[in-house]
Amino acid sequence: MSARELVVLGTASQVPTRHRNHNGYLLRWDGEGILFDPGEGTQRQMLRAGVAAHDIHRICVTHFHGDHALGLAGVIQRINLDQVPHPVTAHFPASGQHFFDRLRFATAYRQSVELAEAPVAADGVLATTDAYSLDGHRLSHPVESYGYRLTEPDRRRMLPAKLAEHGIAGPDVGRIQREGALRGVRIEDVSEHRRGQRFAFVMDTRLCDGAFALAEGCDMLVIESTFLDEDGRLAADHGHLTAGQAARVARESGVRHLVLTHFSQRYTDPDAFEHQARAAGFEGELTIARDLITVPVPTRHQ
Repeated sequence: MSARELVVLGTASQVPTRHRNHNGYLLRWDGEGILFDPGEGTQRQMLRAGVAAHDIHRICVTHFHGDHALGLAGVIQRINLDQVPHPVTAHFPASGQHFFDRLRFATAYRQSVELAEAPVAADGVLATTDAYSLDGHRLSHPVESYGYRLTEPDRRRMLPAKLAEHGIAGPDVGRIQREGALRGVRIEDVSEHRRGQRFAFVMDTRLCDGAFALAEGCDMLVIESTFLDEDGRLAADHGHLTAGQAARVARESGVRHLVLTHFSQRYTDPDAFEHQARAAGFEGELTIARDLITVPVPTRHQ
């Protein structure tokens, strides 16, 4: 089975620091790669993390503040320079079309790859493939911002013991999967429901319905925690979350693995974010993101 994992390219909010690059996250999902919020320096971070332009199939931009989008120009040009052999689709807030255009055509280059633009103007499904559906939900930030969610379709897992009990083997296994029944045996008699995996990406936002909708039931939630709880007023004023608020979203939404990121330069101790997330009651897997780490999507319940 192909890897499902998050490659963290950058974790800084607003400005890069000595140890944190601007934002950038690549989700590997069954041979497809989705690049989220490529900030300045993303192309170099890709090199350091072993991510190639060929790995990118979609680009999802939450909003057009520089720390989330200034890397678009370089990434798009690299996709063309390397002659990526498949089309690439870009999702971004429709209100920022003029920003996307400026970044896409910031300098002269030869366009060799089909780059489809799919602006986001409302909550709902943005794309559907055999492997997942991609949704967007509006967040609460001073500029229009959308979070993204991948949902794998629910499927059925065949049970070898039950198949053998009913004498179903070889090509008949595929037949009962396609037709739902075979010689009086229902597919429910020889299989069990397997819930599809879910991943959500929530960047700059205050607490809002959109954040909870994206996080609901996710196996992995990547979410900003720009501020610590003692700076909650600053967070609200600037349209951001604290570590405790991000953990509350994860806890109330039943998230299995929480990844906190997008840290203000004012903080130098990453342990403080972990302590506040735990104090807010989140008990699942927790990762305080660092540049260039890889975080596996949790294995299935079933």
